[in-house]
Amino acid sequence: MSRETLVDGVYLRFYTHLHARHDGLLLSEWLLEQAKKHKLGGGSVFRAIAGFGRHGVLHQEAFFELADDLPVKVEFLLRASEADALLELVRQAKVELVYARERASIGVLGKE
Repeated sequence: MSRETLVDGVYLRFYTHLHARHDGLLLSEWLLEQAKKHKLGGGSVFRAIAGFGRHGVLHQEAFFELADDLPVKVEFLLRASEADALLELVRQAKVELVYARERASIGVLGKE
């Protein structure tokens, strides 16, 4: 018999570009390292095949000259306090990033 644990949490997503950097690291790596270093939940990085942002420039794999600047989404499932802490780390580092934050019910399935 399995048991499910639900936690009220936050789905926190950051949007950047594939080669964006901060402190010598890819920005996506920097975000993951900050979360890991401060023991803030778990995160993943996803590369888009196409997208455009607030500046209206379309980036997609079909355009060779823009293919190396594809959009990247870095997402985390966190407790609210962890999301607040990660956002504060980004603010303190003065990193310019677009983000989205929404409530989430985080579940874990498994054996007792």
